[in-house]
Amino acid sequence: MRDLHQRSAAVTSGDPRTNAASPPPKVRVSGVSVAFEAAGRRVQALDGISLDVGRGEFVCVVGPSGSGKSTLLRVCAGLVTQSEGEVHILRERPGAPLTSMVFQEHALLPWRTVLDNVAFGLENRKVPRSERHGRAREMLALVGLAAFSGAYPHQLSGGMKQRVGIARALANGPEVLLMDEPLAALDAQTRAIMQEELLRIWGSVGTTVIYVTHSLEEALLLGDRIVLLTSRPGRVRQVFPVELGRPRGLEIRASPFYGALLDTIWSQLREEVVRAMWEDRGAGAPAS
Repeated sequence: MRDLHQRSAAVTSGDPRTNAASPPPKVRVSGVSVAFEAAGRRVQALDGISLDVGRGEFVCVVGPSGSGKSTLLRVCAGLVTQSEGEVHILRERPGAPLTSMVFQEHALLPWRTVLDNVAFGLENRKVPRSERHGRAREMLALVGLAAFSGAYPHQLSGGMKQRVGIARALANGPEVLLMDEPLAALDAQTRAIMQEELLRIWGSVGTTVIYVTHSLEEALLLGDRIVLLTSRPGRVRQVFPVELGRPRGLEIRASPFYGALLDTIWSQLREEVVRAMWEDRGAGAPAS
């Protein structure tokens, strides 16, 4: 992974997708493929993924299980090395981490207080104690947990733990926030509340977000665009703009456009899910 700031001038002048009226993207994924060995055979997880994400954009990635959604995030985070292609992130704040990642499991350290959990990344970067605790308190206030800074993870609900995980990621001040199904383990009511909380938080900080989810309803609520991946190997099947305006809340579900777009995306996603199921059975693709 390379920083786009090192080549932004060349991109602006030489890439037909980018000109003076169109600034370089915050994230550019170019022809990324990932293959790995599993059970003695080669598995192609991603095949030629290309995607641009704009500054401050909230992009949701959906697809059937095994389509490489999480792998794509891990490539962007530098946790998985691609077999082919490149990922470029435009660095605008020298010294800030390029990415921070929020996982489905909050992975809080049980022996540390909420405040020290949020400050953990800053501590690893050798930020002075007073500065990192100040930043951590700011993020806890942002996610509505200022009163719980001295609590321990076992004293929190599931939704509160995920808010701590989001605060921890934001405290690092990343250029891009990567989120891998962070709300999937929550009950329906808590998940709905957390979706609205996430919109509020994102509206406050304006961080570029790439968000993986299995829920089309969640993607439509949160995203500026929805990227649909095919069954394995994951390729970009289609990108859907979500033209529902902002600020946005659960009331958008009453919009005719919401229902029509949900049906359109689901019809294509269903084809990919069925194809994945047939291929997992070793039966090949179903007849169309």
